Amino acid sequence: MTLDLCYMPAHEALARFRDRSLSPVELMSAVIARAEAAKDPVNAFTHTHFDEAMDLARKAEAKYARGGRPRALEGLPIGIKDENLIAGKPTSSGSLILKDFVADSTSINNERILGAGAIVLARTATPEFSAAGICWSRLWGVTRNPWNPALSPGGSSGGSAAALASGMVPLAMGSDIGGSIRIPASACGVVGYKPPYGRNSDDPPFNLDFFCHTGPLARTVRDAALLQNVVSGPHPKDITTLRPKLTLPLTGKSIKGWKIAYSPDLGLFEVDPEVRRNTEAALDVFRDLGAHVTEVKTGWGPEVFEACMTYLAHIFGAYIAGMLDEHADLMTPYVRQFAEMGRTSTARDYVQALEVIAASYAPMGAILEAHDILICPTLGLPAPPADFDSTKDEIRINGKLVSPFLGWALTVPFNMLSRLPVLAVPSGRAANGVPTGIQIVGRSYCDRDVFQAGMAYEAALGGWFTTPGTRPKLK
Repeated sequence: MTLDLCYMPAHEALARFRDRSLSPVELMSAVIARAEAAKDPVNAFTHTHFDEAMDLARKAEAKYARGGRPRALEGLPIGIKDENLIAGKPTSSGSLILKDFVADSTSINNERILGAGAIVLARTATPEFSAAGICWSRLWGVTRNPWNPALSPGGSSGGSAAALASGMVPLAMGSDIGGSIRIPASACGVVGYKPPYGRNSDDPPFNLDFFCHTGPLARTVRDAALLQNVVSGPHPKDITTLRPKLTLPLTGKSIKGWKIAYSPDLGLFEVDPEVRRNTEAALDVFRDLGAHVTEVKTGWGPEVFEACMTYLAHIFGAYIAGMLDEHADLMTPYVRQFAEMGRTSTARDYVQALEVIAASYAPMGAILEAHDILICPTLGLPAPPADFDSTKDEIRINGKLVSPFLGWALTVPFNMLSRLPVLAVPSGRAANGVPTGIQIVGRSYCDRDVFQAGMAYEAALGGWFTTPGTRPKLK
């Protein structure tokens, strides 16, 4: 097995499939071997489908050999978060409650991914019901950061990001209701995209929740765009999906002359000095690309974060609370806590949260009208401990106690402002070896802008994971 093959970008693998210099079988064999070698201590996968994946890789190989027209993702391995459905396959959502559940339908996103020829190698780990910014559950144990196993890969799409950083898959899917794509993207040093609400479909009832987004994770910005182009677009089963379909370009353009707004903390969060330093180094790259960077003030106060938490408790907490009476003994502590929050939330709490959420867009909208994009850190610290439990453990940043439930993630406000596209990319690494990241935030529904900025930034840095020294040191 060659690690260079495992870390090959998805778009390059597709090109090599087409010119017959690489076979889907070769790539699948390599990533399966890597997954087996790196599963301890990373623990990125839940259900695996290795034998089936190899059979499908052979079929893809034969298709390329015949010279047929390959589909957009023909023969590529992909990790699918153990949350969205694939008919006939188990989907646990990281919960003992669903440990024996087998889906009888396929989520629209997965339908599109399978229809594009991608091959589901495995389901990626998630905290129970995707209800935490870390990645452990009673059913599957602790998923660890491949850069530093003592720390978390982030969550809730932690298995997806950890698998990418470990070279187990070239593409993965995630979902994001409070940062669940961007948090692990930052902690694992990969690329994650929270599309604007309605761009991608989701399963009901959460397709109707404007905080909730599904989106791609990858090791390159181009690969994230490649997968996003497959899963986006209107669908007759999901009234929230937007028309017409937006197709992102897979090549970059200059951002010379762009106006970039910068907020070091969004006016709300404590930010570790290493995170701030790496963010400022990233901004220097944008300046070198000819962009003009201006620090801005959001005008937000603590009520913004509190409103986000109230909203999540009322909608998502109430959903989980429906299982509390029958299944409390099977739940993780953080899910029980979330469910209890949902039980006590009132309609008035919800409406008051909406009032704050609505008002918070005015200053951000003004900032984005005056600038092409906004850049801020993704997390206030590199990563919490791998077994962090928000019901009993503390997080301090700069010596100050912050909310253990996402008070360290600068992601949540952009679920609140859900029509804003956000691309998460790496900014560097901390002394503990764990990556740090930035969020590139665009104007409402201006997806192309954040990808243009991300591609320019990535090209200036020469990419990530390109040499052995830029990859986690796993056995």
